[in-house]
Amino acid sequence: MKTECKKLKKCVFAGTFDPPTLGHKATVEECLKIFDEVILAVLVNPAKQPYFTEKEREEMLSLTFGNEPKLRIVFFSGTVTELMKREGAEFYARGIRNTVDLEYENANYYASQKLHPDFTAVYIPCRQELLHVSSSMVRNSLRFGTPIDEYVTKEVKEYIKTIREKKE
Repeated sequence: MKTECKKLKKCVFAGTFDPPTLGHKATVEECLKIFDEVILAVLVNPAKQPYFTEKEREEMLSLTFGNEPKLRIVFFSGTVTELMKREGAEFYARGIRNTVDLEYENANYYASQKLHPDFTAVYIPCRQELLHVSSSMVRNSLRFGTPIDEYVTKEVKEYIKTIREKKE
């Protein structure tokens, strides 16, 4: 009797998640339908000053996804291809809202393929009702004191409210 070994399908979904949005959540939900494991990689760019700390972003991601057993949150400061090699992931998932996102992701795809020939990008179309959602929109709303309800989960909204009250 021949025994077949099923290969675990892993993907990396990377971003700054500053903060995590409903768009991020929707992309991860689609990834969970496709992959056996989703590695949610919070990219740390020393040249950028995020609005939220690494710990705050990790807590918001945990609030967003609960104890999803197929999801793992990691922090990484190198290239995505280095992370994929380290994690044994062949797939790189990207959420696409519009043609601007597509052009940006395609440019990254071709550069990444040179670094990691087994690199496979998977583009997840954004849900129509979330096309306007971005972390930048949330940060701008927070700066100007406008509502963020349509951009983040209620858990993230409450968390942000709590940490802002502590800082005041």
